[in-house]
Amino acid sequence: MAEILFSSWGGEVVDNRSKEPQEYETASKVSLPEYFQQNEEIKALIGWYGIVLRTSEVNIVDLCRTYMEAIQEKSCGKCFLCRIGTKVIADTLGRMCRGKGRQADLEILARLAESISESSKCNIGQSGPLPLRHALEYFADDFALAANGGAAIPAGTYRSKLTAPCMDACPIHLDIPTYVECIKEGKFQESLDVIRERLPLPGVVGRVCVRPCEEHCRRTNLDEPISIKFLKRFVSDYELEKNKEPHYLVEAAEKTGSVAIVGAGPAGVTCAYHLARKGHQVTIYEKLGEPGGMSAVGIPDYRLPRQILRGEVEQVQKLGVTIHYDTQVGKDIKLSQLEADNDAVFIAHGAHLSSAMRVEGENDGYKGFITGVQYLLDINLGKDPYPEGKKVVVVGGGNVAIDCVRCSFRVNKPDVNLVYRRTRNEMPADEVEIHDAEEEKVVFHYLTQPIKVIAENGKVVGLQCIKMELGEPDESGRRRPVPVEGSEFIIDCDIVVPAIGQTIDLSMLEGIDKVETTRWNTIVVNEFTKQTENPKIFCAGDCQTSPGALITACAGGRTAAINIDKLINGLNLEAAEDDYFDKLFDVVKVYDPAEDIGFLGGRARYQLEMLPPDTRKWTFDEVEKGFSPQEAMAEADRCLRCYRVATIAVTEATS
Repeated sequence: MAEILFSSWGGEVVDNRSKEPQEYETASKVSLPEYFQQNEEIKALIGWYGIVLRTSEVNIVDLCRTYMEAIQEKSCGKCFLCRIGTKVIADTLGRMCRGKGRQADLEILARLAESISESSKCNIGQSGPLPLRHALEYFADDFALAANGGAAIPAGTYRSKLTAPCMDACPIHLDIPTYVECIKEGKFQESLDVIRERLPLPGVVGRVCVRPCEEHCRRTNLDEPISIKFLKRFVSDYELEKNKEPHYLVEAAEKTGSVAIVGAGPAGVTCAYHLARKGHQVTIYEKLGEPGGMSAVGIPDYRLPRQILRGEVEQVQKLGVTIHYDTQVGKDIKLSQLEADNDAVFIAHGAHLSSAMRVEGENDGYKGFITGVQYLLDINLGKDPYPEGKKVVVVGGGNVAIDCVRCSFRVNKPDVNLVYRRTRNEMPADEVEIHDAEEEKVVFHYLTQPIKVIAENGKVVGLQCIKMELGEPDESGRRRPVPVEGSEFIIDCDIVVPAIGQTIDLSMLEGIDKVETTRWNTIVVNEFTKQTENPKIFCAGDCQTSPGALITACAGGRTAAINIDKLINGLNLEAAEDDYFDKLFDVVKVYDPAEDIGFLGGRARYQLEMLPPDTRKWTFDEVEKGFSPQEAMAEADRCLRCYRVATIAVTEATS
């Protein structure tokens, strides 16, 4: 990170303008990367938290002009003073930059900036004028010179971006403030239209998303985050209840082509959706007899009812997408054939293989030993793999492990245990899922590691374990579990289910040139385009990232679709400006958990009605019941509409 000449970011003023470089103070509230794109150096940042300058070469008046023009463009217009005032500010700054400033302009700018901040109902108006107020205070001489009608100020080169903490945290960058605002106003279809600009699976994601947006919700700084996930689910459910046919905007590309997709999971379906809306001919090859990939056979119905997933995939098919089920690429049809027959191939293959525990007995073929992936697949397809078994031990701490223990109750197995080698605090599973499993009386064995599968006459009868204690942190940052000597014990059981991780079967790549893989058994791609070294082959989802969040897979599918469309139309495949802003925002944090919002909270988050634990644990009925229209509108009204704009000044890199 390069040195800072001036910063007012986050209320911390660091002014090095009159100092020698060796005397510069460090700005502790902000870090600013040296480069935006490879050929562009960042010279300044102006945004919701203040101003950051690297050099005196940037004219502060012109920087403020560009920023306030972006603020004015993004203003929703619902607050009169924000709509009109930001226009007056932008026009005034523009006139000053043209050498036609007046002394009265300074008072106008100061008064309007303060009034807009104090009267606006959303964060565009509340925080937008803040850096202008800083500029008027700390760069008074520059503004006085421009107000005297001096020489015109040469325009710099700038990049601007609208974001919000929730939008930035969402992997697919849904316009969350807008779709929540639509719900608040009772415009449920408009809300769904906003979501579907990027995401074809709102009902699915609205049930099983891991909610990174809610972890970055500014409402948390007051009381509790907005129920963003369930609001998304609400508008999808409302459309179903009203029997409305979804409407999709289709804008055919100048040139269309044919694309083969491997896998009908979230990444594959999202990619197909965006390509079909561009008029491309899309065919998906799915090894299972169901749509949805691992989300269909890995997520139980009590979390994601099958009809929701099927229904949303069927809507994508209505756009002209063809799906061949029970067709395994690499076995039933070669990937090389798909490559030869199509303009592009997108690999979105899920993680269907389970990682090994590496304990004695796991490879001996005992009856009652079954991997977590296979256990869930069987149950979700209506088959109990061991109906005679009643005592289950699941090994692992992720969502798959939690799904395995909760499903066990639902196939009439009353004695259910989970073994995890760290503590509850280190469990990677969703906190909500852990809590629900605890309510359903799953027995958790923390700081416990399996060492041997015990069998008699070829059947599982127990799992030998050893107690652990936490030692020094490992490469993941979590404290490494260390065995406690002499603490071995046995858990009686007739079913053992290892669910410690998943991996990818990449045998389909045999005979394919220029597709590299990693030691983690994933496919190497360009992070911005999802293209492999083979220009016709793209990849995203589990087979590119390792098993992860469903919404991340959807985001990867959308990115791949955008770049496949570019490939077919003969355009350059390169990172978009938004991609570089994502990198910038990784450093300049959009959400600050320590931010003082400036007013009191106290409006509790609406909680969904849920089936009681003693009832739900024996049934696959959906646990969470969803919002009523009145509840959804009231919950949406808690949104602070935290839009914010960032503008950077850039110059061509000298090296």
